[in-house]
Amino acid sequence: MRMRRKKNLDERLRQVRDYIVDIGETTGGYEGIPFSANKLDLVSVFGNDNPVELEIGCGKGQFAVALAKAHPERNLLAVEVNPNVVVLACEKAKAEALPNLRFLALGAEKLGVLLEKGSIARIYLNFSCPFPKKRQAKRRLTHDSFLAIYRDILVDNGEIRQKTDNRILFASSLCAYSRCGFELCDVTLDLHADEPEDNIMTEYETRFVSLGQPIYALKAIKRG
Repeated sequence: MRMRRKKNLDERLRQVRDYIVDIGETTGGYEGIPFSANKLDLVSVFGNDNPVELEIGCGKGQFAVALAKAHPERNLLAVEVNPNVVVLACEKAKAEALPNLRFLALGAEKLGVLLEKGSIARIYLNFSCPFPKKRQAKRRLTHDSFLAIYRDILVDNGEIRQKTDNRILFASSLCAYSRCGFELCDVTLDLHADEPEDNIMTEYETRFVSLGQPIYALKAIKRG
């Protein structure tokens, strides 16, 4: 079901415009981007040359804000296609006055247009929509077409960190990573059975753990 447009959305977006990366003129509001768009200058976006990490599908921003606070030595670019949602994440970032967190309001399929090759150190895929039906497979954020984009923008030996509660998505992702030349490591069917010290919980993760549901996780490293 489509989310109803939030009251005063345009004004709220203006209030947090410093946290939304300006991608210039678009063809379809926050969901559009001209194919001829220039690549983003990430040094200019963040005002430094620290490593840049990318969260795709940041939702309301709980993970992004916590990660940016915990690691001021890193920059984080958080992606969310829905303006109703990204405005909430931006408001959280603004409340914390985080200089190392910025947002892109667009779909993941546009990232290869905007980002330079080898410009991203790490990608986070947290509880992405599973699209469980076979006919929806191409929409999964770990489909081969998306992994090709990620390989292009990741640095050598850069990694993807994925967490999900959906077994179908996790199984299809494992196959896709292997097929596309990523090296898999730290694969677990129950992340919280031996939770890493650096794990940061998302909104969905907090809910699922409270219900006793297992969290599947992995790292996929770009080699070669």
